[in-house]
Amino acid sequence: MNLHNQIVFITGASAGIGRECAELFAEAGARLILAARRTERLTELAASLKERFGTATHCISLDVRDRAAVKTAIEALPAAWQEIDILINNAGLSRGMDTFQEANLDDWEEMIDTNVKGLLYVSRSVLPGMVARKRGTVINLGSVAGREVYPKGNVYCATKHAVRALSQAMYRDTNGSNIRVCNIEPGMVETEFSEVRFHGDKERAQSVYKGITPLSGRDIAEVIFFCATRPPHVTLHDIQIMPTAQASTTLMHRQ
Repeated sequence: MNLHNQIVFITGASAGIGRECAELFAEAGARLILAARRTERLTELAASLKERFGTATHCISLDVRDRAAVKTAIEALPAAWQEIDILINNAGLSRGMDTFQEANLDDWEEMIDTNVKGLLYVSRSVLPGMVARKRGTVINLGSVAGREVYPKGNVYCATKHAVRALSQAMYRDTNGSNIRVCNIEPGMVETEFSEVRFHGDKERAQSVYKGITPLSGRDIAEVIFFCATRPPHVTLHDIQIMPTAQASTTLMHRQ
C-alpha cells in the first residue's frame, strides 16, 4: 500500500515510538499530523522531517486527556488535513509501580485518563470521517501487560487490557466500513517509558533493562509501518512483540 500523500495522525509523537513512526512514515512520503504536549519537540521534529524528506506536517500541541481540546483540535484541522487515512494512538504512559493497596491514586488517574480516555477521545473524533469515506487504518499501542497482569502493575495492566478490548470493539463496530484496526502489544521497549514510570528516577529506569537487549522504539515503529502498508484487504489485528530474552511480563533471561 503506497503511503505517498496519505495523512497519518500520530499522538505522542514527540518521543519514543511515536517519533520513530514519524520518521518512517515521513520517509515513505506521508503527510503527518503530529500531536503531543511538548510543542518544542514537535517543532524540532517537523523541521528535521522537512529538511530530510520534504515532509508536510501539521503540529498540534495536545494533551489527549483533555476531551474538549481533542474535539476542538480535530474539528479545527485545515481542510487539506481533515481526511485522516491512518491514526496511530501512541500516546500512553505508566506511573508508579506499587502494590494495589499502597498505590498513589493520582498515578492511577493519569494512566486511566491518558491510556484509555485519551485513546477514546481521539478515536471518537477521527473514526466518523473514516467510516464516511469507507477507508482508514487505526493502530492502537497496547502492551503485553494487556494480556498478563504482573505484580505492582495493577492499573497500568488494566488500562492495556482496556486498549485490547477497545481495539476489538472498534474492529467489530466498524465492520463493513473497510476500516482496519490493529492492536500492537510490545514487551520491554527502551524509551522514556521507565523514566516516566519512576517519576524521573533515571538510575532506577536504567536498571529495568540491565542484562538484556530490549526492543527499541524503531523496532515497534517498523511493525506499525508494516501493518499500515499491507494491501487494503489485509488486517494484522493483534500483534505481540517481545525481546528474545523476554518470555513473559516477568520472566526474562538477564546476562
